[in-house]
Amino acid sequence: MGETVSKAGERAPATSLGLLDATMVGIGAMIGAGIFVLTGLAANIAGPAVIAVFALNGVVTSFTALAYAELAAAIPRNGGGYAYVREVFSAPVSFVMGWTRWFTYMIAGALYALGFASNFVEFAHIYGFDLPGPPVVYALLVVVVFVALNALSTAASGGAETVITLVKIAILGVFVAFGLSVARVDEFQPFFPEAGPIALLPAMGLTFIAFQGYDLIATVTEEVENPTVNIPRAIILSVVVTVVVYLLVIFVAIGTLGAEALGAAGETAVARAAEGFMPTFPLVGTGAAIIAFGAVFSTISALNAVVIGSSRVAFAMGRERQLPAALGRLHHRYGTPFVGILASAAVMLVAVVVVPIQVVGNLASLFSLLGFTIVNVAVIRLRRQQPDLRRPFEMPFYPYTPILGIGCNLLLGFFIDPFTWALALGWLAVGGVVYLLLARRGYGEGERRESVIAEAEPLDLEDEHK
Repeated sequence: MGETVSKAGERAPATSLGLLDATMVGIGAMIGAGIFVLTGLAANIAGPAVIAVFALNGVVTSFTALAYAELAAAIPRNGGGYAYVREVFSAPVSFVMGWTRWFTYMIAGALYALGFASNFVEFAHIYGFDLPGPPVVYALLVVVVFVALNALSTAASGGAETVITLVKIAILGVFVAFGLSVARVDEFQPFFPEAGPIALLPAMGLTFIAFQGYDLIATVTEEVENPTVNIPRAIILSVVVTVVVYLLVIFVAIGTLGAEALGAAGETAVARAAEGFMPTFPLVGTGAAIIAFGAVFSTISALNAVVIGSSRVAFAMGRERQLPAALGRLHHRYGTPFVGILASAAVMLVAVVVVPIQVVGNLASLFSLLGFTIVNVAVIRLRRQQPDLRRPFEMPFYPYTPILGIGCNLLLGFFIDPFTWALALGWLAVGGVVYLLLARRGYGEGERRESVIAEAEPLDLEDEHK
């Protein structure tokens, strides 16, 4: 569909993404860090129980995914969690939510770029090429490429996300198909590390960023066709598909390589596992080459998804005048949040250079956990403030679902190391300074736009069944 104009006469984002595209934004962001970057690091902490780590994180994230689905259907606006919190909380609270979500996506972009670089170098090495320069150079380059793609076209970046994600799912499918027949169950004994089941909690905190992705779907709500129906569907589909893929891949990786070797392999763990059992394919080469290629694709799609998400949060905050207004404008020619994309890219590039990959993963996970906690609170608050609001999608088992989401997210956050908390508090302090400076210029409190929740059409179940 073409360009649209809001009731206020502003240029609005074009609805260029369908259900498949929206779902692939979520899957593309999730299947990347968890499998190809953090699996080995988590195995180093939890041993064979890393498969339980991912399963439990899947359960924990499902509570918040249902919260996002309900809020996205009721508040069909770009910005995701920030937009929902802005609707039901005061300006300072919504600013903190937007500031932390923006940072989460940007720091996740650094994580995926670093993961891409490691796997790209490994991929070249498999074919006998020693690439010049350190891996960080390739991490910086891939950020620049996908920032340019997103700056020029939303449709192009969304279409690229769909193609790349489908390719990597197919590659992981090949890995699982060959690995299931040779995976050894005895590699899971003893199941827990020496520290016992308690070791699962820090590993869950580290890998929780692997389940950030479905929330990116909500950041592009206004660019999705029939969002009150398609956004909840895309969120739920992306979580289900991702959890199933994660568990299958981790089972095969541990069952063939063993948890100790998996942990030693770090960011290239899955590719190393493939070396032991996958055959050589004509033209392509070894199974390890295919998986390394899949890892490159996975980290690229995850990076593309968070570039999309981070720029939309910046766009939403600029449009609400909680950040400079330039961030909230679409480019006159390309129709993209051009300034928001460039601002997000700047932080990603700095993080790629100065922040170690494990610190990046912990930071992204911590801010995700805190942001998801607030989103669950927003569901409860909106239900109390507007009990008669027509909600096209309602989460099951309310209020137990959001309460469990709040408790689980806070528990995992508690087990993230103090250094990461110190960095997080530092970013919040920077945000406080920015808020006060903008408030002095008439920005910080924002100018609340006309509520969109009354405009959200309820889902007509009779029409759905026709």
